[in-house]
Formats: sequence, structure tokens, C-alpha cells
Amino acid sequence: MIRKLLYILAIVLILIQFYRPDLNNSSYESAVNEFILQNNVSSEVESILKTSCFDCHSNHTSYPFYAQVAPISFWINHHVEEGKEHLNFSDWNNYSIKKKLHKLDEIIEEIEEHEMPLRSYTLLHTDAKLNEEASKLLVNWSKKLQNTYNIK
Repeated sequence: MIRKLLYILAIVLILIQFYRPDLNNSSYESAVNEFILQNNVSSEVESILKTSCFDCHSNHTSYPFYAQVAPISFWINHHVEEGKEHLNFSDWNNYSIKKKLHKLDEIIEEIEEHEMPLRSYTLLHTDAKLNEEASKLLVNWSKKLQNTYNIK
């Protein structure tokens, strides 16, 4: 009985390799660069955003080699889609000022509470972990950007 279940499991694992979720790979340069230019993002903050945020919070994800293997590919796709639902820097220019201010509040809160980036992400992407300096830099940038939008 156990042997049959193992065969069935192996067959299912092989078959799901043929179904792949759509990759989140639209042109990185366009919308994200527009966001960076329009919001006066410093090179330090840009580097942090690229390393720690954009894979899940933009329309361009840099996929690791293991993202091609199901069921890991489904799990990663779910994280990316969920991340983009909460905040998508590629869609930033489509947000109202009220929504931008709310998203900036959420960024500050998530960073201060050490909720972002997700631990499941930083386990394999250790360079994405935010140290105290990077956290402060992102929080201060977010607050400064909030002030800019409050003036408008």
C-alpha cells in the first residue's frame, strides 16, 4: 500500500512539472525606473529596494534556479502575487495620493516591526535581510516621501 502511494506521488510530482505558473517578468526598466526617477530615490535606497523588495513588489521577479521546480514554483508564484496585491512599485503611478500615503505607512510599519522582507525569503536570499542601517534608511525615505505627497 505504501509503495503504491509512493508511485502515485512520484507520478503526480512528475506531471505537475509540465504545468508552470506565469512568470512575473515584465520589463523591469520601464515602470520601476519611472518610480525611482519620479520619487527621487537615492542610489542607497534603490539598492535596498532592488535587493529586498522588488522581487515580490514589482512586475519583475528575478527567479532562482529552484523556482522552476513544482511545487516550489507554485509557492513562489503565490508569494509574488500576494506581495503585488499589497504593494506593487510598478503600479505606483496608478495609485491615488491617498493610496500612496497609505502604502508608505504600511512600508514604515512592516519595516519597523521586522515583518518585511519575509523570513521565508531572507532564508535563501540572505542579502535581502535588512540591517538596522538599511531599515532606518528605508523608513526615513518613506517618511520623506510622505511629506512630499502631503504637500501636493
